[in-house]
Amino acid sequence: MIAPSPILPFDSLKKWRSSLPSQIKKLVLTNGCFDILHSGHATYLLEARNLGDFLVVAVNSDASVRALKGEGRPINSAADRCAVLSHLRQVDAVTVFDSIRATEAIRAIRPDVYVKGGDYTPETLDPGEYAALQECEAEIRLVSLVEGKSTTRILAACRG
Repeated sequence: MIAPSPILPFDSLKKWRSSLPSQIKKLVLTNGCFDILHSGHATYLLEARNLGDFLVVAVNSDASVRALKGEGRPINSAADRCAVLSHLRQVDAVTVFDSIRATEAIRAIRPDVYVKGGDYTPETLDPGEYAALQECEAEIRLVSLVEGKSTTRILAACRG
């Protein structure tokens, strides 16, 4: 029987990271809202996972999604978003972070590879996140988005 991936408490990330088995050579981190999981997310996460041995997905908390996306968001709670993500084969662990930026998650997880969607460039990454990535010497990889797939587009279609 296949079990879901663990959902890690944010305050235990540093201890968890130091306890990882030595066979995990390349830890990959990505983050986002993942409010309504769609095929674009699944493709993106598979591409991210293929860049290393272990994929951690850091999910924005409900409060940080609201701050980023506005009232009425998130559609699904952080607990629900984590539960769905933890059941994806390509996801090895999930955590929730409470700030708008993933800077502290980056510092705690210390990824070998950090993945963002193709709507970003190294120049448009948040300066604090970029500095944290430089501190841990993470490789930054940008993965193409799936054309026509977005939560914003899904919500617009629902509104008619």
